[in-house]
Amino acid sequence: MPRFSVVIPVFKVQGYLHECLDSVLGQSFRDIEVIAVDDCSPDSCGEIIDEYAARDARVQAVHLPQNVGLGRARNAGLQRATGDYVLFLDSDDSYTPGLLQALATRLDAVGDLDILVFDHIRTFWHGRGGPSQSTELFERAGTDVFRLQDRPEYVHLFLVAWNKAFRREFFLEQGFQYAPGLYEDAPVTQMAMVTAERIGCLNRVGVEYRQRRHGAITKTPGRKHFDIFEQYEGLFAFLDERPELAWSKPMLFERAIHHMLFSLKRSERVRPADRKDYFARTADFYAAHVPAGFTLPGGTMGVHMRALAKRSFRAYQATEFAARVKRAGPRKVLGATSRVGRHAATSLSTFQRRRPLDPNLAVYTSYENLLPSCNPAAVFEKAKELAPHVRGVWVVRQELAGQVPAGVDHIVPGSRRYAEVTARATYFVSNAAFPDDIAKRPGQVHLQTHHGTPLKRMGMDQQAYPAAAQGMDFGRLLEQVNRWDLSVSSNRHSTEQWERVYPGRFEPLDVGYPRNDRFFTSTAEDVAAIRDRLGIAPGRTALLYAPTHREHHKEWTPTFDLERVAKALGDDFVLLVRTHRLDRPNPQLSDLAAQGSVIDVSGHPSVEDLCLAADALIADYSSLIFDYAGLDRPIVIDASDWKVYNAVRGVTFDLVSGRPGETPGTVTTTEDELIDAFRSGRWSGAEATALRGAFRERFCPYDDGHAAERVVRRFFLGEDPAPAIVPPARRTPAPKPSRG
Repeated sequence: MPRFSVVIPVFKVQGYLHECLDSVLGQSFRDIEVIAVDDCSPDSCGEIIDEYAARDARVQAVHLPQNVGLGRARNAGLQRATGDYVLFLDSDDSYTPGLLQALATRLDAVGDLDILVFDHIRTFWHGRGGPSQSTELFERAGTDVFRLQDRPEYVHLFLVAWNKAFRREFFLEQGFQYAPGLYEDAPVTQMAMVTAERIGCLNRVGVEYRQRRHGAITKTPGRKHFDIFEQYEGLFAFLDERPELAWSKPMLFERAIHHMLFSLKRSERVRPADRKDYFARTADFYAAHVPAGFTLPGGTMGVHMRALAKRSFRAYQATEFAARVKRAGPRKVLGATSRVGRHAATSLSTFQRRRPLDPNLAVYTSYENLLPSCNPAAVFEKAKELAPHVRGVWVVRQELAGQVPAGVDHIVPGSRRYAEVTARATYFVSNAAFPDDIAKRPGQVHLQTHHGTPLKRMGMDQQAYPAAAQGMDFGRLLEQVNRWDLSVSSNRHSTEQWERVYPGRFEPLDVGYPRNDRFFTSTAEDVAAIRDRLGIAPGRTALLYAPTHREHHKEWTPTFDLERVAKALGDDFVLLVRTHRLDRPNPQLSDLAAQGSVIDVSGHPSVEDLCLAADALIADYSSLIFDYAGLDRPIVIDASDWKVYNAVRGVTFDLVSGRPGETPGTVTTTEDELIDAFRSGRWSGAEATALRGAFRERFCPYDDGHAAERVVRRFFLGEDPAPAIVPPARRTPAPKPSRG
């Protein structure tokens, strides 16, 4: 029997679940069991907990046949718990290091407690918050053991399930069960607190309570928040059956009303249109359960209770408005509406937003208005075939307008037609940021295709890496994310990362990267023609060297001596060097290319062409690794500055660990090792091939040549993203280059 059972209900948290489970399983105290309950989650959560269960015998994966909600998922986990104590952890939160050892130490010191409560800290998408409002109570409690009747101030501890260790036998003997609906944990917590004979507090932050920007139940407005009334009715029915608990009714009544009023004034919970009805329900509860001789509290709470007693919504509104004025200042409150109105009026005028949308008009942009390329270009081409009624127009910078391919319609930012097209288009497709001067209208839909798999830290994660965040405006980033309706993903890792680092309401579209379709549709003749255009002599092995951008370097310099490596490999090999688009031209590279030592392909318009032409890829930490893996050709990782890059830029997993599914092939850390990898044949040997296979399986599950079709059918035609993904065993990547 383990000391602790940790029950984790899981639903639509694929971006946070790894962090949650790792925080529990990585605790120094090991005598635990983890019961992860998949509440019929529609994303990859079920697969994630199965993977953890396969790796760690302490994890029990439970899959419910239908979605039952948070409370009943907790109940399902409780039924399977065998530990002395049971803890409930929400699957988007995490434990702080050492929590379980601290709990065990306290319990060993004071003996069995019915409940041991610990502190928490709020973690926002923009950073950590300050201490909880209960900090002073934890400090005062020390190592005391008490009943709530004797220390009634502790009714003010945060009323949630996840900040407490419950003695399992106590919990089961009392018959506690979480009811369906929202606010399910407050009544159970209060029932437990008033019945417990031995309560203790641990003055330690044990949970990082994630405040999600979108997706959290408590931040989704609607009638579900009326569940609070039924939950508290259940609490008072429980108290009515237990006359020995009559002492607790006044304090629990006050806390219930406080909780209801707290939710009432929050627009992310109760919609303005529902507030009058919600107030009336609160007044009904007040009248039904106000204890005889109840003394009203002071301050605003007491005033609000008087309004409830009189059933006067108008009186409540007046009091709440006065409180807002006091908090924010009268000018700020009174001026907010007019300021929003002025901004909206300006937008309407600037973009002619009163004109009707054109249902057959789409706007495309690639890398913030560069020439057509990448995923948007692949979607554009497939849309011409499958949705010819949708006219595609590209946004291209003025200085590049003359290079747009013939027959491709385009607009230049700032032009009159730009304003007209962007105001009326229904569809917008981008692989980076959408133009900031375009205000999204109702009815417009935005497709974010992205342009790589995130090995490096992206989005809001970059706040922790100053060098990576140089010049980033995180407010602008969140405004951009607000526009996204669909987010294309090429693998589960990306889907999980996008959900976490780009907090928004978008729908993931797990269909593969459209730009990679060519890796499965190109012929041997296509590959030969590309190599011929690039000047790759017959019989030579072409190595594509494509390093990533390093924000901490002012100028790009290769991590190895290009000339020495080229000479050491001899005439059998040729280096194709492609610098990152954010790096300026390198004079040394130009000189080497002029001498014929290497082929500089930095300005080549299609990275897909380069991948098809190359026999192998030399990369450091570029996301091109994940795309190239789909071709099932050798990859060599030049990791000479891995530790520095990891510390400065941050990474999402250990690319150079050598573990299957993390490392795509041979890893080198010096120039000599790189040369030896090719001279010895390790670059294409059995070990490298096996690693590449596991990497492909993890990161190329959807790329099969039909990604663009799936995107077009879903985005433009409103169909299911068919065709079905071709199983890896039946896929045939483009033929490898012929060197005969």
